Amino acid sequence: MSSNPPDHYAVLHVSRSATQQEIARAYRSLMRRHHPDLDSGEAVPAELQRIMQAFAVLRDPGRRRAYDQETARAAAREAGGPRTIPVRLDPHTDPPLRATPVRWESGPWA
Repeated sequence: MSSNPPDHYAVLHVSRSATQQEIARAYRSLMRRHHPDLDSGEAVPAELQRIMQAFAVLRDPGRRRAYDQETARAAAREAGGPRTIPVRLDPHTDPPLRATPVRWESGPWA
């Protein structure tokens, strides 16, 4: 899994709070601009692929929500902030367990 997911909002030139209509409008505009049949024959297939991939993720509300959560987690990892680690707790233990992140230190083997 890649450490940083691609920024689909930047690819489509829309804000993170863009509506579905704004995303669709930006996609159609970029496809008209970069399409090989409408362009002067200098279309970049990689750019078209990025545009189509970004639209495929952002047009579906479920995939967009998952993408937003993944980018938020990646930003938190980059910032070095605390992460939420799911832990199954036994409701009969008193006091409840508290899980903290493990901080690994480099040693002579690194």
